[in-house]
Amino acid sequence: MPREIQDEAAQPVGMGTLPPSLRGLLAASAILLSIASINHLFNLGFFMNIRLLEIHYLYVMLLLTLPLVYLIFPCSKTNPHGSTRWWDYFLAFLALITCAFFAYYGRSVVNKGWDFAAPTHAVIASFAFWFLLLVAARRTGGWMLFGIILMFSVYPMIADYAPGPIQGFQRPPVETAIFHAMSGESVLGIPMRSFVNLVVGFMIFGVAMQHTGAGPFFIDIAFSALGHVRGGPAKVGVLTSGLTGSMSGSVITNVLTTGSITIPAMKKVGFRPSYAAGIEAAASTGAVLMPPIMGATAFVMASFLLTDYTNIVVAAVLPSLLYFFALFAQIDAYSARNGLKGVPRAELPKFGKVLREGWYFLAVFGLLIWMLLYLKREAIAPFYATALLIGLNQLLSKSRWGRQELMNFLVATGRLFVELVAILAAVGLIVGGLAVTGMSGTISNDLLFIAGGNTFLLLLLGALTSFILGMGMTVTAAYVILAVSLAPALIAGGLDPIGVHLFILYWSMLSYITPPVALAAFAAAAIAQARPFAAAYEAMKLGTIIYIVPFFFVLDPAYTLQAGLVDSALTVLRAGIGVLLICAGLQGYLLGVGRIEPGPTGAVARILLGIAGLAFALPSTPMLAVPIPGAVGAGVAITVLGAVIVAFSRDRKAA
Repeated sequence: MPREIQDEAAQPVGMGTLPPSLRGLLAASAILLSIASINHLFNLGFFMNIRLLEIHYLYVMLLLTLPLVYLIFPCSKTNPHGSTRWWDYFLAFLALITCAFFAYYGRSVVNKGWDFAAPTHAVIASFAFWFLLLVAARRTGGWMLFGIILMFSVYPMIADYAPGPIQGFQRPPVETAIFHAMSGESVLGIPMRSFVNLVVGFMIFGVAMQHTGAGPFFIDIAFSALGHVRGGPAKVGVLTSGLTGSMSGSVITNVLTTGSITIPAMKKVGFRPSYAAGIEAAASTGAVLMPPIMGATAFVMASFLLTDYTNIVVAAVLPSLLYFFALFAQIDAYSARNGLKGVPRAELPKFGKVLREGWYFLAVFGLLIWMLLYLKREAIAPFYATALLIGLNQLLSKSRWGRQELMNFLVATGRLFVELVAILAAVGLIVGGLAVTGMSGTISNDLLFIAGGNTFLLLLLGALTSFILGMGMTVTAAYVILAVSLAPALIAGGLDPIGVHLFILYWSMLSYITPPVALAAFAAAAIAQARPFAAAYEAMKLGTIIYIVPFFFVLDPAYTLQAGLVDSALTVLRAGIGVLLICAGLQGYLLGVGRIEPGPTGAVARILLGIAGLAFALPSTPMLAVPIPGAVGAGVAITVLGAVIVAFSRDRKAA
């Protein structure tokens, strides 16, 4: 198993491997950060005699989390948790006093313009802050993220020496340091502001769902509803991964939790180990893209687009449904082709009993969605949902929390905050490096020039870049880099802004199922006792639609429900038919016709069905200059031809 998977697998939800002192610090951090966030978002006025600015809250969030990075995340992977060295304590203390300094002098930063001209003690603190964030990025995000952030953060000091297309206004080291530390366009920019204003509540809600037993409930409800059908355990794996992955926001965590139950069940009814691992990996990867909770990146996206988070949710609905529909269709086709049955009903949990015991999870989700979509209160909705969830859990559940369960919840929440703040704050250095040199306003024109004004070429380059960055860093970090550099160029090329940002997000996720990295597939392979690259191949095959769909929704606003009702409805219909045909070609089974026999004739039929599917799902855009009625007509004709070939080859074999 790769080291990255071992590291994440070693982190149980309750973080029980940490020493008691660190667990206590994490719990205290979670409590204080939550109180500060609630006070900020609900305008409760806890600090009646002190008029706090938003900059104070940003520094307080850093004060409560950054020092713990050096105690929770070891200096090297060979250092297990609990073997904290003296320099870790020194870095934690330095982070504590540095963040406290900026929190105390927050008003001076704003009123006296310290981000342009600062006194000596503020300059020293700024350099220390910059250094601490680079160390935090390396510990939480790895060497690749560290290298990219270092390059962008020091770029202002060498911008004058850069080659023509990426040349910017050079800044001396002092100006660069104080801009990074105190400007609203660097560390305190969009990523951190998104965390303060949107992310905190949803992170608390996700951890609360995990710790109140939502994961086992969703698994049981899925088994009771789908476990008996053809290929039932695999379909259960897709459904449960979609539900629980949306809560956890972590692909690997999702694989390790749901996969430990669903993969053995798949193998029991006849799925090959590598195929079972591929299903879990593909489903867990798509789960993080599933509304209504899409991980921290979606909230950062809303801030970049200056739009409500609900607009991101609505735009992501159809692409994510198409992806999961494709997984269901492929599993059904594979099961039919190989004669795989479901689990006998007698061995499955009873739907009514499961629903009676866990109905409140659905009620809480209902409240969250109602507040998001109807009331448009995305900042405070998760706090109400969390309060309702914990209250109902304590009143109705057999697994109500005691002191230890509450502690585990606080520790897990604190660790999530620590890791996320470290990454978001460090990624802000990238935004700052481009902003202070003026590159953020010109880089899109430079990229368009490099691509020769060809939007399709720029899309291909963007997909490749997103994929490469996603291999070596968190999805949020990869997204922020490209949202600053690539997205404006694509939007300037005439593409829909929401579609462009979702395109970047989707392609940043694909490294989880694509070799040579494929961490989700490797994690699932370890559970299934399958060969890692065989599992990665199956995951890629099952996830084929996720490689295609981003090009559709970035070119056609109807795919993100940004067009009219009729256009969106027709697009849903065309896309659904197209996905079915593509899946038939991939799995060798055409619904209503039957198994596609192996051999040259069958291969031709499968290729024709794939082409027909693409014709049906073709995006409606002037850039392609292809009329949709003509594409649909071609799709119908090719489908009929493919079906005739399938039927003919079967008749010949029977004869």
